[in-house]
Amino acid sequence: METYLKLREQYPRFFYRGYKIEESKKELKLTYSFETEGLSSFRPEWIFPRPEGDRRCWKRDRLLQELVFSLGLVELVSYWKLTCSPQVVVEAGSLSQEQIDWWKDLYFNGLGEFFYINRINEARLEDFMEIKAGKAQRAAGAQGADDHREAGGTFSGEAGIALRTQERPIKGVLVPIGGGKDSAVTLELMRQAGEKLYAYVINPRGATLHTAEVAGLDAAHRIHVKRTLDVHMLELNQKEFLNGHTPFSALVAFSSILAARLYDLPYVALSNESSANESTVQGSTVNHQYSKSFKFEADFHRYTEEYLPGSAYYFSMLRPLSEYQIARYFASRKQYHSIFRSCNVGSKTDSWCGRCPKCLFVYLILSPFLTPEEMVRMFGRNILEDETMKVTLEQLVGLHEEKPFECVGSRDEINTAIVQTIDRMEAKGRRLPALLAYYKTTGLYQRYKAAGNLYSSYYDEENLVPARWASLVKDSCVNG
Repeated sequence: METYLKLREQYPRFFYRGYKIEESKKELKLTYSFETEGLSSFRPEWIFPRPEGDRRCWKRDRLLQELVFSLGLVELVSYWKLTCSPQVVVEAGSLSQEQIDWWKDLYFNGLGEFFYINRINEARLEDFMEIKAGKAQRAAGAQGADDHREAGGTFSGEAGIALRTQERPIKGVLVPIGGGKDSAVTLELMRQAGEKLYAYVINPRGATLHTAEVAGLDAAHRIHVKRTLDVHMLELNQKEFLNGHTPFSALVAFSSILAARLYDLPYVALSNESSANESTVQGSTVNHQYSKSFKFEADFHRYTEEYLPGSAYYFSMLRPLSEYQIARYFASRKQYHSIFRSCNVGSKTDSWCGRCPKCLFVYLILSPFLTPEEMVRMFGRNILEDETMKVTLEQLVGLHEEKPFECVGSRDEINTAIVQTIDRMEAKGRRLPALLAYYKTTGLYQRYKAAGNLYSSYYDEENLVPARWASLVKDSCVNG
């Protein structure tokens, strides 16, 4: 892509200058300092609330310093992507060669959609970015830099540390909430287990707030974090600079274990399911949900074990499950039906737009388990009657090479859910809505009908769910 090559030549260096930690009685404010040389500097911010009565001096906490530094390494990619500068100079801390390789792998795979959509065929793992990281030093205006330890080579442990689930004393579980059905299912499973829960929400909105409330979590058990993007980056996004998807769930990962450190919580329970592993573009590694995949979860586990020892154990409670099973469980939790939201288009108004791929996917995956009347009450309209969404349907079920670039289930389980819905409606003598009637003409109905339901008793053994909760997941969502 001509723009990509031109910008890399014009802006060859990007700097992670440093970070600033400001502590007050109620919060920690983090300000990062990035710069694209010759273009602009950037100062994004994060604000974390402190636990009630917390009097610790966090700037002297070595692990917290490493967590703040690491969060900046994820944050920087949103600013680097403007020009895709070939060299990234990290002045805020140090990294070993193994860490540099880990971060490059995250950036490259996490930006797979970005490269694909922008038609950047020149980007290759070995040379899309060079990371130069020296000894930690006090950046201009940085606080606590004297306590910032060198990350490279300071921790014991073997390279290629084995994946293993961990059992830790239960003080509480931090559950990141996005406002959709998945995090509601994790909350309900943890409530079944009788665990003490804390909701973790970045930039709270209606659905995230309501989900925590319905789960019975009071203000003391809701951790609301504010993330503020730099206005210069937003302005440049509107000009002739590169823009696109970045690995947001990696931000959730690093920021959530930072919050867990502040609140002394030993576990962070995500809500990423098995189908997040499927590529968005058939026959490629391009995955909109890369940082929700098990590869990222496993890589993140290894990284925290090796370089951030003492941090919370990060895992996905729903990793063994399919979207089909999650939808089945969620369908029985009717207290969430009127308040959950997954639509990115309607996120600012806390609504379902009813016309985007995410809305259609959620509608399809829930339809086998709820009546048409219940579905219409949730979404405000019968999306399955909207013939303008035929192409979106075709993308979701695999008639096109690309799935929509959204967090949606696998092609096979979407087809399975559609077959289940059709059979249920026809058994009751109901007329099929337009999209389901069209689906029966594609040949997919016969194929998936013959294959049978492979997802009702599905269980993915490739997961990091601690044993104390793994049996609960099986009993509630697989065997139940």
